[in-house]
Amino acid sequence: MARILVLSHTTGYQLRAFNDAAGELGIELVFATDRCQSLDDPWQDRAVAVRFHDIDGSVAAVHAGARQAPIDGILAVGDRPVVLAAHVAERLGIPWHSVVGAIASTDKRRSRAALAAAGLPSPGFVTLPAAGVEPPMNGVQPSPPGSRATGIQFPVVLKPVGLSGSRGVIRANDGREFNAAFDRIRALLARPQIRAARAGLEDEILVESYIAGREYALEGVLTHGTLQVLALFDKPDPLEGPFFEETIYVTPSRLTPHFQARLAGKVQRASTALGLRHGPIHAECRVTPEGAIYVLEVAARPIGGLCSRVLMFDGGASLEAVLLRHARGEAIDRVTRDARGAAVMMVPIPRRGMFRGVSGEDAARAVPGVTDIRISAKAGQILESLPEAGSYLGFIFARGETARDAEAAVRGAHARLDFEISKEIAVAARQT
Repeated sequence: MARILVLSHTTGYQLRAFNDAAGELGIELVFATDRCQSLDDPWQDRAVAVRFHDIDGSVAAVHAGARQAPIDGILAVGDRPVVLAAHVAERLGIPWHSVVGAIASTDKRRSRAALAAAGLPSPGFVTLPAAGVEPPMNGVQPSPPGSRATGIQFPVVLKPVGLSGSRGVIRANDGREFNAAFDRIRALLARPQIRAARAGLEDEILVESYIAGREYALEGVLTHGTLQVLALFDKPDPLEGPFFEETIYVTPSRLTPHFQARLAGKVQRASTALGLRHGPIHAECRVTPEGAIYVLEVAARPIGGLCSRVLMFDGGASLEAVLLRHARGEAIDRVTRDARGAAVMMVPIPRRGMFRGVSGEDAARAVPGVTDIRISAKAGQILESLPEAGSYLGFIFARGETARDAEAAVRGAHARLDFEISKEIAVAARQT
């Protein structure tokens, strides 16, 4: 029986999906998670306790277990685990993404530099320290040494170097908006829960030229450097700022086959430039009105959260099942996605407040084409909208004969849901 190591946060959405798929495939999963090390297997899954900021100690812990029961393949769920996964794969001699590639995929600054050096279309950019400096007031930023850029003019997009999921990403059209965005991101990065994660990237803000256009996401897998596209998603809602909240992914793409091949070629080149070579990837691209393709990022992991449920392959297989087969060394080049239209909506959080509940679920589920609705927010939870948000209200899934049918279904279901979000109650400090 093959044994596959899955590195993830303890609260990773996809762990159950991987576990279910492994059971069907006869694969044994070994988990390595950032659980509390002072507790004795609190989840009763025999997971190896790791710390993603402690590479040496975590690699040693995984290696010690592998000496007793060898590992045949590796997968990582989420951005933080991919760097540790690369170090573990290197130590165990298992095919996976390189350490350099994994680091670059989680660091927007390194990624931008690598893609520009490879000759791929890339926005002009510069990184600024988030602390200890005043934000620049003018509209032209100096280019970093060695950059092909000659300067950055408004509008620009500011991004925390180490965060993902559009968190902290803000467009600025002038100096006033720039300073407000800079201060807002700086406050986000100063939060204790973000600094406690210790990614080493908490004090850098990337500033890059805004690229007009539509966005697309590519889900794929690399096999010894060669890209296989599993799905190409359209993002039908315009992402123009000031914040960049992703809402709907829909497949198959409405791009022409020729343009899809061009986009896949850019992602292949970008993956090679970053040093990604074996395992799942999730790429984000922007296509300008003139047809230029900008690879915004390539993550060394599968699509996040519950979104993977939108994909179905031969015989009803899940994305997790396909990736597990690949991880154990099986050829998956003949695997194909269900040709029908499919869509997922990541239900946006409209405003900050306390989540009280949701009504209209029965009506939403009755919309033709809707296959599932998962409300992930919990009653009593304090919600934040972008750019501070790190989560969604939930997910809506749909299928249809065409991509347009599936998109219409998730929009129709969302229109029938009514989320109750109340204002937070300010508690005054007791005078003593």
